[in-house]
Amino acid sequence: MEKKNNPKVGKNKSVKSYLFDLDKRSREIFRLIVNDFLKDGKPVGSRNLSIKMGEKLSAASVRNVMFDLQEAGLLQSNHTSAGRIPTDMGLRFFVDGLLQVGRLTNNQCTEIKKVINEQSQNVEEMFSETSSLLSGLLDCAGIVLAPKLEGFIKHIEFVPVSNDKALVILVTESGIIENRIIDVPKGLPASLLIETTNYLNSIIRGKTLEESKKMIRSQIKDDKKHIDKVTKGLIDQGFACWADASMKNKLIVTGTSKLLDDVKAMEQLEDVRVLIEKLENKKNLMGIIDETLEAEGLQIFIGSENNLFGLTGCSTIISPFKNKKKEIIGAIGVIGPMRINYAKIIPVVDYTAKLIGEKFEIK
Repeated sequence: MEKKNNPKVGKNKSVKSYLFDLDKRSREIFRLIVNDFLKDGKPVGSRNLSIKMGEKLSAASVRNVMFDLQEAGLLQSNHTSAGRIPTDMGLRFFVDGLLQVGRLTNNQCTEIKKVINEQSQNVEEMFSETSSLLSGLLDCAGIVLAPKLEGFIKHIEFVPVSNDKALVILVTESGIIENRIIDVPKGLPASLLIETTNYLNSIIRGKTLEESKKMIRSQIKDDKKHIDKVTKGLIDQGFACWADASMKNKLIVTGTSKLLDDVKAMEQLEDVRVLIEKLENKKNLMGIIDETLEAEGLQIFIGSENNLFGLTGCSTIISPFKNKKKEIIGAIGVIGPMRINYAKIIPVVDYTAKLIGEKFEIK
């Protein structure tokens, strides 16, 4: 996991350095506060902490430690007499230095494998189902940056689905299948769809989408094969529908309503509504995605570390996946409140990304 540049604490000490300088007592109090906050989102008071520690320390002594932690920027409180909660920096501190990551249960592994394996032949369905699964398992919004369609083509087929629609099926040599619906002239004979399929498969096998398009344009231009206007229109539509898939990644977001489940303060509702609107417009996540694609492993963005989540107190955990060339081609993860269960979510996201990457390593 890539570490963020930590802000400064006290006299030019980094947060990481400060954490290791904390005595055992201070570190334990900080850990208990964060753990309690992640469970219920409520401020933690000194009296409760004293009881949890077996009253080895008085509430007054605990308050002194909490004050020092607040001065360091790790805790915050709206009132001096109230309990404390971790700051964004404090959560980063906790995640980087104190978090004990859990293990996936057998049921979680089985469920994730089942979804990915059942849908692995259809890229779009696999990512959509996997994103929904993560959303359901982790009570967060699921996000996937699906890779652009690449690699060599194995087969293309035109299948009539109605009088004026046809399904175009594209199969790559890695076994990935993509489907698109196109418009066709009403009353088009099924025999013409078959002829078009046969013609295309005779020349595109083993070529990339771009190579295939160039070759077909060349053959039509040079009149090496007689192709009437209707057939040419089918070919143009059939390949045009892959333009987006071959040129850019697709962003899938599911379960955004779950971001509302944790909102307790009414003044945050409008901020969360705006956030959901941004996520569903699928444009504002690209900065996070781009940063993830430049990194080697799982990334965690907490609260104000990202402008998109700063107002609403949300965090995202996202991990890239690679193709058989070991190139990062996409990413998968979740967005949730800052007090999400990091210990549970991190291994699930990491495991899911690895399983998806294996699907793109098939030769």
